[in-house]
Amino acid sequence: MAKKTVKFMCTAFRDGFQSVFGARVFTKDFLPAVEAARDAGINWFEAGGGARFQSLYFYCNEDAFDMMDAFRETAGPDANLQTLARGVNVVGLDSQSSDIVKLHADLFKKHGMTTIRNFDALNDVNNLVYSGKCITDAGLKHQVCVTLMELPPGCSGAHDAAFYESTLQQILDADIPFDAVCFKDASGTAAPAKVYDTIKAARKMLPSDAFIHFHTHETAGVSVLANKAAIDAGADAIDLSMAPCSGGTCQPDVLVMWHALRGTEYELDVDVEKVREAEEVFKDCMSDYFLPPEATAVEPLIPWSPMPGGALTANTQMLRDNNIMEKYPEIIMAMSDVVRKGGYGTSVTPVSQFYFQQAFNNVMFGPWKKIAEPYGKMVLGYFGKTPVQPDAEIIQLAKDQLGLEPTTRPVLEINDADPTKGIAPAKKALKEAGLPVTDENIFIAAACKEKGIRFLKGEAVTGVRKKDPKADSAPAATAAAGGTAKYNVTVNNKEFFMAVEDDVVTVDGKVYRVGIKPSSGDAPSATPASSSGQTTDVVAQMPGAVYKQILHPGDTVHEGDAILILEAMKMEMEVPSPVDGIVDKVNVGVGAQVATGDVLATIRV
Repeated sequence: MAKKTVKFMCTAFRDGFQSVFGARVFTKDFLPAVEAARDAGINWFEAGGGARFQSLYFYCNEDAFDMMDAFRETAGPDANLQTLARGVNVVGLDSQSSDIVKLHADLFKKHGMTTIRNFDALNDVNNLVYSGKCITDAGLKHQVCVTLMELPPGCSGAHDAAFYESTLQQILDADIPFDAVCFKDASGTAAPAKVYDTIKAARKMLPSDAFIHFHTHETAGVSVLANKAAIDAGADAIDLSMAPCSGGTCQPDVLVMWHALRGTEYELDVDVEKVREAEEVFKDCMSDYFLPPEATAVEPLIPWSPMPGGALTANTQMLRDNNIMEKYPEIIMAMSDVVRKGGYGTSVTPVSQFYFQQAFNNVMFGPWKKIAEPYGKMVLGYFGKTPVQPDAEIIQLAKDQLGLEPTTRPVLEINDADPTKGIAPAKKALKEAGLPVTDENIFIAAACKEKGIRFLKGEAVTGVRKKDPKADSAPAATAAAGGTAKYNVTVNNKEFFMAVEDDVVTVDGKVYRVGIKPSSGDAPSATPASSSGQTTDVVAQMPGAVYKQILHPGDTVHEGDAILILEAMKMEMEVPSPVDGIVDKVNVGVGAQVATGDVLATIRV
């Protein structure tokens, strides 16, 4: 009996890079592997989009449009080059206005792409209607998505086969044009039995010739079984990767899946010996890149805290950048509660990042003491409708801390009315920076904001992590010489953040010079740094990179006014003045990496 051929897309050069290297890979380094994969007979590649857009400007000091052009030239004119888009977020964490959503599709077509896989992390179909139309209007193939994950044990109300069937029916009812339907499980947590039931139902709902694609990761250790369940239920294609960007946080390897299908009624249409050769080329291409150990491991606890492979290593890379990798286990544990209370958006970018940011804040500042702005805006409805209503207490915290009311307005309507979003403000930013106003530059400015402008001005900082034994053995440049001890101190049922370094104690942003000696009946002294009548230090309450300078020496400042903005874990956090006064000094420049307790500025009082 003739075997059924299973089609696959090679994800090694997009999702593979994101899942292993945090998307930080130079184009010149991997193109020989694309050529080898092409010569092995692979002609369907994931070639960009998702985190592989912003990361090129943020970390690689490269132009993503140039990368796509080079990918097309290497893969050949007939290859199906597919990219990833996040509905109205397109290729960023923030959502965009209608004109930018359209420009995204037009530019990706211009730069050689064939297909765009388009998803919404909340499964809010309203966010797929206009973006899907723009993709097809641009002459691209549209692969519309339903996003999958497993809820943490004990949770219910969404993310079962009936929920996914309902989401697909909404897509059909909305008359969204599409060429294929993808069921996308970015965290690799969807139980294989549920995958089977979901795709079996979809096969009955869709026309007989409809193309169904399934995507998963090996993070939870069930990807091969889930792929087989999808194929058995009627899926036409799956996603596979190549070593060294396969398994672990990535998709299963082409060779692994080929082996798993031996003796079954299915086969991959591939020459496995040529794929083996291509993988050796790929391993050589990536041999000097730092391979995070968490990228190669199956994580049995991931169903409790569903973190996508692509977000997992991107976040651990940022934790390493900020010298706080030791916090990672706590953050992952904290993420379960964040998912439970956040309305059950699928843990896929950007929602997975919102979850991680809030878990990060819960660990660094105390549970729910500081609402991460993107997470807060999500529970308030500014990214669309969550599958279930978020926890009422969390909604109230977000409302109070962000000063925003909950909304049910469509996302595009909100963004189109926002004067800071769209082509016009992007053009203004380019002109103010003295940069050419091209369609590509407009999109870069809109999607990457200040970092995009810095790239275009030639001021971007490279942040690709390669093996460097000397750097690995040397102490981090930003670490304080004596080390910083950090505490959450509760006094009369009120919690304070305190950092102690040498004779400096920081309590919720206020700095004190202290002297401690053995008790002789006199209480230890604790004198505010400003008691001298001269200056007060402004210190970092957490590590990060200086993103923007708001005030300068000589400026008048009031207590609570932002002096700098730090960026950590893709969040922007204001550094406020602890007192009224005049800015005396700013000790750090834009792009500088700072550690907890570092003195960033001084205020003359």
